[in-house]
Amino acid sequence: MSGGLVKGLGLLDATTLVMGSMIGSGIFIVSADIARQTKSPGLLIVTWIVAALLTSIAALSYGELAAAMPHAGGQYVYLREAFGPLSGFLFGWTMFLVIQTGTIAAVAVAFAKYTGVFLPSISAQNYLLGQGKIGVTTQQALAIAVIVLLSWINSRGIRTGAAIQNVFTITKTGALLGLVILGFLLGRNPPAVSDNFDNFWRHADWSFSTIEIVGVAMVGALFSSDAWNNVTFTAGEVRNPKRNLPLSLALGVGLVSILYISCNLVYLGALPLEAIQTAPEDRVATAVAARMFGPASVQIMAAAIMISTFGCANGIILSGARVYYAMALDGLFFRRAATLNTRWNTPAYALGMQCGWAVLLTLSGRYNDLLDYVIFAVLLFYMLTIAGLFALRRSRPEMHRPYRAFGYPVLPAMYILMAGLIEILLLIHKPDYTWPGLIIVLLGVPVYFIWRKENRSNGEFAGSKATEPTHRGN
Repeated sequence: MSGGLVKGLGLLDATTLVMGSMIGSGIFIVSADIARQTKSPGLLIVTWIVAALLTSIAALSYGELAAAMPHAGGQYVYLREAFGPLSGFLFGWTMFLVIQTGTIAAVAVAFAKYTGVFLPSISAQNYLLGQGKIGVTTQQALAIAVIVLLSWINSRGIRTGAAIQNVFTITKTGALLGLVILGFLLGRNPPAVSDNFDNFWRHADWSFSTIEIVGVAMVGALFSSDAWNNVTFTAGEVRNPKRNLPLSLALGVGLVSILYISCNLVYLGALPLEAIQTAPEDRVATAVAARMFGPASVQIMAAAIMISTFGCANGIILSGARVYYAMALDGLFFRRAATLNTRWNTPAYALGMQCGWAVLLTLSGRYNDLLDYVIFAVLLFYMLTIAGLFALRRSRPEMHRPYRAFGYPVLPAMYILMAGLIEILLLIHKPDYTWPGLIIVLLGVPVYFIWRKENRSNGEFAGSKATEPTHRGN
């Protein structure tokens, strides 16, 4: 589109954005916590398989929405069209306040943490300024530098950000695939195989209590698989989106899910369940690599996680700004966020605002707490968006749908029911995390009405579905 966002993303770019945003540091560590909760090799694998199925169903369902409405903002647009501007605003509000920016902060700090393996001066105990809660450590400083650098790179054009994404996603996918192949070839440990597979279903009595355990444990697996939806935020910049968006979602989620399940089979083949549960700092992948490579494993895994987290941060930074850009076009975010720079046609101001808030969260050190709080909210928005599939089929049957959700209505309904069960279990078993997340979302309701009132008083109309970009400056 002349003068607007550049259609610079092909199928490969969109697929690497899906995969690169999904693969962070989670797959290397969260299996330890899942193993502690399930206490069973079989249930560990079941947890990852069910998480993969849920994520795949969601991705296939989103494919219909993405192909029908290939606009910048993606999920924000789907919610707005299905349920009105308030639902879209609450999604964007939570994304900016916590989900996207908190994830950027957490992933950037993870990059800095593993950089410390090679540069010990990069540490959470080494202060550049101040001390304690009002200090800035070298770890925080590097994380902030990564956020600022990637935000600047992505302001230089969609192709620049996509090139970074392609290189790092292909590299880290290759590293993860290498871990799987070498794990099957070199990591097999006969005592571990006997311990895990001779009594594969220990502690699995298949009662409702087992379902409860798996449902609560699944949070780690689901969030290691999260951010696949970010490609929908960039829909306005994808070439042939009616084909490439559904295909990239299916390919990206499918490939990552296979890698994740394979990694966990490698873990079980290399380490007894107790060793997985008690891995130092939950670094299961490092413990497995130690069996294959000895002392060098620490550096090998640190390098792999640095590559993984850097690529993940790039994908999340690139895509997140498009949500705020779309909201600003509707008069539901700071007006400047709707501005594209004149040279690169990127939402530079939206990138800058996202960068600034992510930096503040990094300095606060509270991003992990905030992310824990929004576990409930993230699943809620996934459920609501897939419910929007049903709502739009009914309210807008004339809408052109180049791709129709696979397994509709059974699979989307199954997702809503299963995710709903997980939500109920989280409310019961983790109320300290779920209720704060719900409160964060609900706080957006008065903000929405205040914002809409301000816009109306200024002669603007919130939720106007504006499409024309504004250009100002470089």
